[in-house]
Amino acid sequence: MLSKKTKYGIKALTFIARQPERNPVQTSEIAKSENISLKFLESILLILRKSGFLGSKKGKGGGYYLIKEPEDIKMTAIIRVLEGPIAMVPCVSLNYYEKCEDCPDEQTCAVHKLMIQVRDSTLNVLGENTLADLS
Repeated sequence: MLSKKTKYGIKALTFIARQPERNPVQTSEIAKSENISLKFLESILLILRKSGFLGSKKGKGGGYYLIKEPEDIKMTAIIRVLEGPIAMVPCVSLNYYEKCEDCPDEQTCAVHKLMIQVRDSTLNVLGENTLADLS
């Protein structure tokens, strides 16, 4: 299940991507439009800024703006920053692999085989969609 942090992060990025000429958007405007707690949104936007998705400008006319073009921001990148691994179990993760403690043999594990299919399908969908596709 997608966390609220990730859901709100995607909504905020989509809102920012819709702005003409990459004008900075105030956090309060995003929070009001997308019905997100201001304090929670501020923490999410900070993560997205530190991860290289957003820039920020202080003062009058300030706010957050996209650093990259929306079509260059893949959903896989956003999900990994906000949610962590895309795989549902660590033994099939491409970036965060860990052997499952309760599994003697991944090659014969029915859960492992199924989760590889789920991971690949999820990566396919998220990898083919960018922020531009949502905005």
